[in-house]
Amino acid sequence: MNPRSPAEHPGTLNDALVVLIVDDVPDNVAPLHDALDEAGYTVLVALDGEAAIRRATQALPDVVLLDAVMPGLDGFEVARRLKANPATAHIPIIFMTGLTETEHLVAALDAGGADYVTKPIKPREVMARMGVHLRTARHVRQGAVERSQARNALDAFGYATITVRAKDGRLMWQTPLARELLQRYCGTEAPHTPPAVVQWLRRHLGEAQAHREPPRLTLENGPRRLTFRLHQQVGDQDAEGSEAPGEGGDWLIVMQETSDASVLEAMAHAFALTAREAEVLYWVAKGKINRDIGDILGSSPATVKKHLERIYAKLGVETRTAAAAMAINRVPLLQPQHGG
Repeated sequence: MNPRSPAEHPGTLNDALVVLIVDDVPDNVAPLHDALDEAGYTVLVALDGEAAIRRATQALPDVVLLDAVMPGLDGFEVARRLKANPATAHIPIIFMTGLTETEHLVAALDAGGADYVTKPIKPREVMARMGVHLRTARHVRQGAVERSQARNALDAFGYATITVRAKDGRLMWQTPLARELLQRYCGTEAPHTPPAVVQWLRRHLGEAQAHREPPRLTLENGPRRLTFRLHQQVGDQDAEGSEAPGEGGDWLIVMQETSDASVLEAMAHAFALTAREAEVLYWVAKGKINRDIGDILGSSPATVKKHLERIYAKLGVETRTAAAAMAINRVPLLQPQHGG
């Protein structure tokens, strides 16, 4: 028989794959070893539980074929340890067992097994089962990689991203930039999501689930603003154990900080204002009173009033309302942008 690559064998994947066989009696799995090798797989063997854990951790095989009953560390404990290690937790485990009682099969699945085959082993059956679980594992890993790459790309271009669970408002994940911005604007840290963000998310879930982009949320901090955009639902919402209908799932939210520094420069240029006069007019256009403007700029209300008098003269107006209207008309970016 000519060797066949995994791509040519029914139920397998296109790439050369690594299979770890764990059994304390090599003769029991010799036919399986030969069949896998002939089909183009790279086959590793471990003869006991401790060796299985070491080899799995070092080689990170694509699938583990695990004998359930072995002296010392049995297959159930091996599976539990592999699933407890983040480096090996994603590897599908298929138990090979001569125990057919229901409680043993349940124990295999409870320990983290994805499937089981009964002895004596039938190589073609094993390879068919492997194909199913390898495709599932690849799909999950690829999805995780794509989401990670998308998040990192957003972060690199000045966007911060967070993932929020709609059901309870828990902050599930955030980039470093997002952590810094949420602390600065809202004074919150994971796992706590700012209440304004939770309320905005829940208010617009229906639109997002209907694939309509909802209004954005904007929080302001001086001349800087932080805008939140509902990007997409994340995770496998159709998988067993996923969020029940109506609970909302997890949502990826993109945040971007912008500054009105350019707006201040535009106002100063348009009306021949000093830098401080432009700041005062900025806050007048935002509806702040003299006392508030003084607190923001570290000046007294009397000083703010003197700045305003010079601003009125340069704009040719007599009231703060007229000054604010002229500034907004000349500099459209001053117009309110409170999405949500």
